[in-house]
Amino acid sequence: MSHPMNAVLNQWKAAFDGHQPDVMADLFTPDTLFQGFGPVVLSGRSAVRDYYEAVAADRSADVTVLHTYSLGKDIAGGFADVTFSDPSGWEAKVHMSLVLQHGDDRWRIRQYHVSRVATQS
Repeated sequence: MSHPMNAVLNQWKAAFDGHQPDVMADLFTPDTLFQGFGPVVLSGRSAVRDYYEAVAADRSADVTVLHTYSLGKDIAGGFADVTFSDPSGWEAKVHMSLVLQHGDDRWRIRQYHVSRVATQS
C-alpha cells in the first residue's frame, strides 16, 4: 500500500498545475497551519485558498518525495523537493514538509511548510 504522502502530493500537484484554488484549499484541514513563500504563517482553508488564488495560473510544480513517516493510523507526513516553474523560465526550488491527518475517510494536510533552497552563484 502506498504512503498517504504520495496520494496527497499527487492531488496537490494536479490542483496546483491546474490553478484550482478551491480544490487546493479542500486538501487542507479546516484549522491548517500554512507557511508558504510569504513571511506570515497562515491558518485555515480560506487563507490557503486566497494564497493559491494569488499564484500565477501558468505556474507548475515538479515534486519528488524524499521521506515519509507515519505516527499511528491517523497522522503521517514527510518531506519533498519541489521545483516551481513557469513558461518564462522562472524557477524556485523549495524543500517541503507536510503533516497529514486522516479524518472523514480521507487524508488532508494539517501543516504545510516550504523553505527556498539557496542557489550557489
